[in-house]
Amino acid sequence: MKYGSLILEKKEYVYLKRILNILGYAEDHETQKGLIKLSEELQTAHVVDEEDMPSDVIRFNTTVTVAFESDVEKKIQVVIPMDKDFQKNKISILTPLGSALIGYSKGDTVLWDFPSGKQNIKITEVEQEAVYKGIDLAI
Repeated sequence: MKYGSLILEKKEYVYLKRILNILGYAEDHETQKGLIKLSEELQTAHVVDEEDMPSDVIRFNTTVTVAFESDVEKKIQVVIPMDKDFQKNKISILTPLGSALIGYSKGDTVLWDFPSGKQNIKITEVEQEAVYKGIDLAI
């Protein structure tokens, strides 16, 4: 891990904590496992102000290119739950892949337990959304 722990911007961290508390446990077992792991990782996350966020860290609305062990590459955008759109490759931070990536940075390899089993995911590209600050993180 490039920075030693997850790095999250303060407002995004608060949003994630609140949404995880509201959701409690998901009905789907695989989603539940991912949310529990994300909740555990949030306990040791490094929380920073907007101006101190490194540009290569995955956050809300970040477009990410990931390489799977199967040599498949996929470009996705990690978004808040209400903005998810599978057809446009916009995945919620609450999906197994979204929760696996949030707070990691370009060059990191993430070992995550997916429904199909544990996989290493290499983060090969990170692109920040040009217009980010307009997101309403109120629940």
